[in-house]
Amino acid sequence: MMATASALALPAGMQVFERGWLSANNVLFVDDGGAALVDSGYVSHAPQTLALVQAGLAGRPLERLINTHLHSDHCGGNALLQRQWAPSTWIPAAEADAVSRWDVDALTYRATGQQCDRFTFDGLLADGAVMRLAGIDWQVIAAPGHDPHAVMLFAPQERLLISGDALWEHGFGVIFPELDGESGFAEQAAVLERIAALDVRLVIPGHGRPFADVGAALERAGGRLAYLRADPLRNASHALKVLVKFKLLEQRRMTRAALLGWMAQAPLMLRIQARYMADRTLAQIADDVIAALDKAGAATRDGDDVVNRD
Repeated sequence: MMATASALALPAGMQVFERGWLSANNVLFVDDGGAALVDSGYVSHAPQTLALVQAGLAGRPLERLINTHLHSDHCGGNALLQRQWAPSTWIPAAEADAVSRWDVDALTYRATGQQCDRFTFDGLLADGAVMRLAGIDWQVIAAPGHDPHAVMLFAPQERLLISGDALWEHGFGVIFPELDGESGFAEQAAVLERIAALDVRLVIPGHGRPFADVGAALERAGGRLAYLRADPLRNASHALKVLVKFKLLEQRRMTRAALLGWMAQAPLMLRIQARYMADRTLAQIADDVIAALDKAGAATRDGDDVVNRD
């Protein structure tokens, strides 16, 4: 079903900056009550995030910064935005201790081999809380699954959902807890059920365009989840491809040796190997991932180099 223009319309004072897969989408709110931004992209894109936000603010300061979760592609611009405007920064409540100590293991940055400049926070987002943005009340909704501490923002009056990585038009984020043998599939199923119970007319996902056919997206997500639950190796294999693709998005081109070296320094990669692929060397796993990305048109080989393809 084709979405109507009215279904896709955003309220006054609200802008969505659709980014890509290296940087999550940014949602900017501007009205007489102040300016706020939801999610800030990856650290290597921070100057671009700053430029987008400055253009949207048209000379006003950014007063609040809100993160749906603290994966590096959603909060990597926090530090630069804090240096520019010192906005009041709000993060999921369960991440407070890890951010206070800047525990890169608990925050997954070391585990995934990704980067994030250190930032601070001022407020905590808990399930059931309400925030007012651009004159609209937004409910904070816990969204564990992809990330155990993630939240979504839902505006009942406008029927808008900022879903982070809990629901995309064609799926959802990697179910990371399951990679370490922790529960994540059940939580993701519960989040999809919770979204289905909301009266949502438009979803603003963490990646990809906003979409209005929520029922179809939920059906696709449910099918995807059932596929992954049937064989956890599928989730592990998918995670490896996503993590390697993310690195290629960041670096654009790497030698096979450099890519293999990066994988060997990323603890999550080694844990996936030990739990799901102990019969294979890391070099064999890397070659399998490169071949899969090549087949999907997401990367290609150029001699000894692995090259990103957009």
